[in-house]
Amino acid sequence: MTNENAQRMILGDVEVLRIVEYHGPFLPISDFFAGPDTEAWKANQDWLAPDHWEPGTGHMVCALQSWVLRSGGRTVLVDTGVGHDRERPGLGTFHRAPSDFLDLLARAGVRPQDVDVVVNTHLHADHVGWNTVDADGQWVPAFPNARYLIPAADDFHFGPDNAYGGGVQEAARFIYEDSIAPIHRAGQAVLWDGHHRIDDHLTLESAPGHTPGSAVLRLASGGDRAVFAGDVLHSPMQILDPCLNSAACLDRAQAKASRIRILERAADERELLIPAHFGGPGALEVRRTGTTFALGPWAAT
Repeated sequence: MTNENAQRMILGDVEVLRIVEYHGPFLPISDFFAGPDTEAWKANQDWLAPDHWEPGTGHMVCALQSWVLRSGGRTVLVDTGVGHDRERPGLGTFHRAPSDFLDLLARAGVRPQDVDVVVNTHLHADHVGWNTVDADGQWVPAFPNARYLIPAADDFHFGPDNAYGGGVQEAARFIYEDSIAPIHRAGQAVLWDGHHRIDDHLTLESAPGHTPGSAVLRLASGGDRAVFAGDVLHSPMQILDPCLNSAACLDRAQAKASRIRILERAADERELLIPAHFGGPGALEVRRTGTTFALGPWAAT
């Protein structure tokens, strides 16, 4: 690819494009994770730095990224980033953040009208922001021909029926009203729970804990396997310590259980692990011995 913000790989019959909206320092690991073992980070800094951690500042380094899959003649977009200039009170750098996400897609050869399916792995701000665009003061779907696959449990939790995530964060109401409700009004939302098959190669699977409806997308094509793991993990340190939750995990016990299950299957079935926020190459293999996990080779993109 000529665009440095997009990389390409082929898995079986599926073309995968990685679209990077942002890659850099984010929050101190002490703020981002619930009880991180800083000594373990220091012990692994030879490979954590510079793609995943800044030892000097203690800040986690992460990517905000989406994935475009060309599968079975259709274009599937996995997560839609932060959005541009959105009202996100209390969410730090996400509040009124600038973004050129649609330009990044265009440079990778993807036009909004070409997208057939949008997958929101969950309904946090950095996964749904470009679901919509502002058209003369009205939020409308950014991808006019797409079905938007939305986890039903998240739609309930973050929607008006559960008072926008229980009213814990003011931003939850803005996120739902500008990025989810317009999809419903346009008749393009498809709510699902448990499992949802997109095509012969792609299947959605619930992996709750980070949010009630958090999901992963499994790819199986030819001899290749991959799991687009969303926010089940945020850092490769969680492969070494699957008990490590992000501070944003709503149900930490459930998040841990989902993480271990995803890692076990990735290791046992040689699935390429592709989380939403890993820096560096962004995808890797997982190895395990008994109940412990280790990092395998990173994927070349």
